[in-house]
Amino acid sequence: MAEINTSDSGSKKKHGGKTRSKKMSTKVDLTPMVDLAFLLITFFMLTTTLNKPNAMELNMPKKDKTENIKINEELLLNIILDKENAVWWYEGTTVSDLKKTVFANEKGIRDIIYWKQNKLEKSYGSKDTMICIIKTTDDANFENMVDALDEMDITHIKRYALQDIQPMEIEAIKNGGTAKVDR
Repeated sequence: MAEINTSDSGSKKKHGGKTRSKKMSTKVDLTPMVDLAFLLITFFMLTTTLNKPNAMELNMPKKDKTENIKINEELLLNIILDKENAVWWYEGTTVSDLKKTVFANEKGIRDIIYWKQNKLEKSYGSKDTMICIIKTTDDANFENMVDALDEMDITHIKRYALQDIQPMEIEAIKNGGTAKVDR
């Protein structure tokens, strides 16, 4: 471990009647400390559990199988993601009056989802009946899509879908939220 070297060189010679004191030098052997360090590193590497990243599970439909399912319009909430964190939303299947919000707003998408859930709970007795349809414009960024999927998880929406945006919806967004209805 550690040793002390005492050397006798020059100690027996007389220097004017005085004897020199012995110089003691210490030498520390660091080999056991290095061994201990490697043992600790190995121990912690073997006993540490690595966390797997959590990913949201998405069920994708089969391309060869398309079915038209009739859904009650009251259950639908359409969410359209646009540029600059803008979120357009409307209820049902007809684009008559788009409303606009942003993710960072107090009346953001989460509040709208909770409002819709409460509305359905009063009508149907359960808020699990809601269906969200998420759509993106070409100008929307990927972060907003991930945020929208996170909102589905946070608000416990069990049924949601990703769909392509319709031309009528694009036109309504360009008109500031109102769609032209041809009669």
